[in-house]
Amino acid sequence: MRATALLLLPVLTAGTAHAAELVPHRVQYQVEISILNGRLETAVTRNGPGFMAVSVIEPVGFSRMVARGSIQESSYFVTDERGVRPEQYRSIDTLSSEDQAVTFDFDWRRDVVDGTVNGKPVHYELDGRVHDRVSIQYQLMLDLMNGGASDEYYMLDGDELKRLEVQTVGKRTVRVPYGKFEALGIQHRKEGSSRVTTLWCVEELNYLPVVIEQHRDGKLRVRARLVTYEPVADGGDAPAD
Repeated sequence: MRATALLLLPVLTAGTAHAAELVPHRVQYQVEISILNGRLETAVTRNGPGFMAVSVIEPVGFSRMVARGSIQESSYFVTDERGVRPEQYRSIDTLSSEDQAVTFDFDWRRDVVDGTVNGKPVHYELDGRVHDRVSIQYQLMLDLMNGGASDEYYMLDGDELKRLEVQTVGKRTVRVPYGKFEALGIQHRKEGSSRVTTLWCVEELNYLPVVIEQHRDGKLRVRARLVTYEPVADGGDAPAD
């Protein structure tokens, strides 16, 4: 179930100026993972010079009988001429088959990341913009608002630095509990992986994904559909832990 925490992306080519800005918001998705059902809630709020994004995913209904726990992730990031620059990431996963706790602290003056994975220290030296599992989605949204996604992004996932290959797969009409939309498909996969994630992003929602699908070996494994979307005023509360 680790793949559900969630399925997102990315980095931008150097020197690209961003005119559009992120809009603080609160969203909820209905998540289907095989026979299990879950709920994903995310809130993005302004926090000082940057943004705090907090996501919580947990089982709902009868799924609680076979899956307990939650995945809680947060990322504090700022935006600059290259897009999103993550500063701090925290994750506690008690829902997957193995519990995991991750912390990352980004030091862009030294181009390093220091953190822990289940209490074990990790250290990365960076060569260009790298994202965590949360901030990467907002980099992608900014890229789309400002002309289009890059063809590759880099993301720290646990103790692994992943290169994600990205491509646009066209437009289609999608229906979700929140409504009917014309959506742009953005597909990404780890280099050499059989797991492919497709985000169906909607321009009128600042390219927020309204459908998130993950296939492995050609079979659908995970689907998340947008249930609610609400812009929030600066300083709005994030989901409770």
